Amino acid sequence: MRGTILSSVATLALMTTAAIAGGKVTVITSFPDSMTGPIEAAFEAAHPEFDLEILNKKTSAGVKYIQEIAGDNTADIFWASAPDAFEVLKGDQLLSKVTITSEGIPDRIGAYPLNDPEGYYFGFAGAGYGIMWNERYLKANDLAPAKEWMDLAGAEYHGHVGMSAPSRSGTTHLTVETLLQGEGWDQGWSQWKRIAGNFRTVTERSFGVPDGVNTGNFGLGIVIDFFGFSSKASGFPVDFAYPTVTALVPANVAVVADAPNEDGAVTFINYMLTPEGQSVLLDPAIMRLPINPATYAEAPEGFPNPFEDSTIGASVKFDVEKSGARYNLVNSMFDVMITYRLDDLRAAVGALHEAEARYSETGNEEAKALIDEAWALIDANPIDEAQSLDPEFAGIFTKKRRKATDEVGERQAEIEQRWDAFVVENYARATELANKAAAM
Repeated sequence: MRGTILSSVATLALMTTAAIAGGKVTVITSFPDSMTGPIEAAFEAAHPEFDLEILNKKTSAGVKYIQEIAGDNTADIFWASAPDAFEVLKGDQLLSKVTITSEGIPDRIGAYPLNDPEGYYFGFAGAGYGIMWNERYLKANDLAPAKEWMDLAGAEYHGHVGMSAPSRSGTTHLTVETLLQGEGWDQGWSQWKRIAGNFRTVTERSFGVPDGVNTGNFGLGIVIDFFGFSSKASGFPVDFAYPTVTALVPANVAVVADAPNEDGAVTFINYMLTPEGQSVLLDPAIMRLPINPATYAEAPEGFPNPFEDSTIGASVKFDVEKSGARYNLVNSMFDVMITYRLDDLRAAVGALHEAEARYSETGNEEAKALIDEAWALIDANPIDEAQSLDPEFAGIFTKKRRKATDEVGERQAEIEQRWDAFVVENYARATELANKAAAM
């Protein structure tokens, strides 16, 4: 009996020692609970010596949080989709260079390197961007699925589309930047404004887009791929398509510099790259693209496999340095031209749809000239791409605005007011011309 008690005490001591050696691992992440929950449970089951503490923050807020606590850091892991966010933290020397063990994982997904070549952050899943739709909603409104970006600019989709603002979502920023890189600066912004003219809403968070499609609040949404896949796997009447012009990039994970529990952080990243960890990505609540090709043998029928389908993300060689160099500038332009002036833009685009419908019946060439002039006003850009890549000019945009009333630096405010006056005048004039053309 005494031996049994001593054995139990020894076992308890060993368990306590293991728990101390493992301990808490604090994770800063933008991912929703539906994703982090299953992964946390699987990791802690495989490594009971560690306890993951998840702090959920938007990507930009997570970056700012790590910057703010750098002097007395309490975070171990940064975990998010947007690669440019990791570049920001790496540039600020706020990530640790570590060695990670992985087997069977290639160097690239599509055309994009999976890991930071210097070892500061690592891909754990693939991420693509596209269009999600509610099949019941489309049937009720006699609409076909939109599978290319410019399909969403069609008159039939007016008031049926949802998207979040890139200033509020790192993944949405990547979607916006992907089109700007894939189509070119002027053409990309033209497409975004024509698509946005059909928006029903700009949601406050990226999660609001799949929620809106799932519930039928609007019919189509611009989302990161796993929102569509997980909703479909969860039984919602939805589907998803990658447009031709899209990017396939890794979602990443990194160890924060001066992490209190670097061993735990490295153990977590190593686990995510094991076959066991990769298989958790196929949980119906997650449905992210694994980066281990062997894991796709476990995937459900019809699940995309970028290692077999080379067309996914093939048309855009995403430039993360370009994206990072003008990150806040692009977000500001989107908000000024679209988010804060959505009513004006939607009215102008709606008037143009009406004018084009009338022109198709009458063939009045004078009306057609007015329509073309009106579209040119909507398409017009306040700056060219060279300015967007000028470090001095892009550096003016130091603050990420989340609402129109947020205070920014004097120079940034001055430029944004100039842009706002530009689009207000253009949208008003475009509406006027469209109404004139429709009356002919």
